[in-house]
Amino acid sequence: MAHPLLGSTPHKSGAPHSSSTEYLFSLPRAFDLLPPRHGTCTDDRYVFLDSLPVARTAASFPTPGRELSRREWFFAFSLVTSLFFTWGFAYGLLDVLNAHFQTVFGISKLQSTMLQVAYFGAYLVYAPIAGIFMKKYGYKKGIHMGLTYYSLGAIFFWPSAVYATYGGFVGCTFVIGCGLSCLEVAANSYITVLGSPKYAAARLNFSQGWQGVASFAGPMIASKWFFQGKNATSLYTVQWVYLAVAALGLVLNILFFFCPLPEISEDALSNEMEEAGLTQDEEPFWKQYHCIFGWVAQTTYTGAQVGVASMAVNYFVDQNIGISKSLGSELYSYCQITFTVGRFVGVVLLNWIDPALMLSIYGVMCSLFAVLTAVVPGVGGAVCLFILFFFESICYPVVFTLATKNLGRHTKRGSGLVVMGVGGGAWYPPAQGVIADKNTAHSYLVPLSGYLAMTVYAVYVVYILS
Repeated sequence: MAHPLLGSTPHKSGAPHSSSTEYLFSLPRAFDLLPPRHGTCTDDRYVFLDSLPVARTAASFPTPGRELSRREWFFAFSLVTSLFFTWGFAYGLLDVLNAHFQTVFGISKLQSTMLQVAYFGAYLVYAPIAGIFMKKYGYKKGIHMGLTYYSLGAIFFWPSAVYATYGGFVGCTFVIGCGLSCLEVAANSYITVLGSPKYAAARLNFSQGWQGVASFAGPMIASKWFFQGKNATSLYTVQWVYLAVAALGLVLNILFFFCPLPEISEDALSNEMEEAGLTQDEEPFWKQYHCIFGWVAQTTYTGAQVGVASMAVNYFVDQNIGISKSLGSELYSYCQITFTVGRFVGVVLLNWIDPALMLSIYGVMCSLFAVLTAVVPGVGGAVCLFILFFFESICYPVVFTLATKNLGRHTKRGSGLVVMGVGGGAWYPPAQGVIADKNTAHSYLVPLSGYLAMTVYAVYVVYILS
């Protein structure tokens, strides 16, 4: 479709860039996260529904289906980004509870990973349902459903703590996971389509960065509340922390009820692709191979990431360098800070480096440092674990962006499938826990398979789909 100011179709991949494209690179890079003006263009490697690069000073921004004012766009982006904090906090607490319950209930490392099985198994079960629900009822109702499950699961931590039942905690964790799977399907997909697809990976990394902020806040709170004094062997503080989590979910649910959130329909996404001359969504969903393979990559990668995190506190303690569980929890929070810094560094790099190429590089580095974490003893191994967290940072959002790119009318279904890949976190921790009961360090060889599978997917996108 010709742009009215260009009077011709956009340049093809590999063709020289126009002066207007050169002008894009003279703009401040912060503007790359904003929605573009109307029109289409291509990238040297991939085709995107991008825009004529003009100064971003207009009063309105186009979004599939309607134009948003600057204020509307920032409001929608900020409100949905707040959801990333909710599951980041829940995830950060999860891995610390893993170590805490080993002490309180006297269970093994393998048994404690049932928390991860419940949490991530919920994604495997409920994410596809959430995708179908949002396809029919929209993003906003999907968010309400997710926040309701989130609050219900958190508030039932109270009776589980009062009656000291490990099975009760596992069940509540499953309910929380169902709620968070809804939120992830909605929020990841919404942020991806809310603006220029060319910078979707950078935009999603920015939002995911706030999940990282919450992920280190959780362990930091737990290190002060769960492992100090008499709290080290009780569940009293757990019930109060999760009561606060339930209240947070309730407040957000009320906020979303009263605040307008522009809906982006799949018809609008399909029409946008048609106007840009892209026809991928005319094929049935099962032929969207980049999405299907992306689900496989997301499943194996998330399993690896969860396995690494679930044994982090135990890893620090078992390195025989005088680290207690309280200090180990604090060090784990610093790992999450490293992870978060990596996310925000990724926002900058993804404006300059092709997302698939960057993912392949990070995949190789994750594989390398997983091996080094497993074989290097003492402080050196702990340092390698920190570096591993840094290179994990951009992987999830970039895989999600690549797998859901150009799906058009299949976008919500595809998002549900890719988020279902988070269910990989249900089976990696038990596999790692079996080895960790004998040697925690050597258990870090288990995540290697997940990183390698993700790297293969990144190379597939770079060299096959380009």
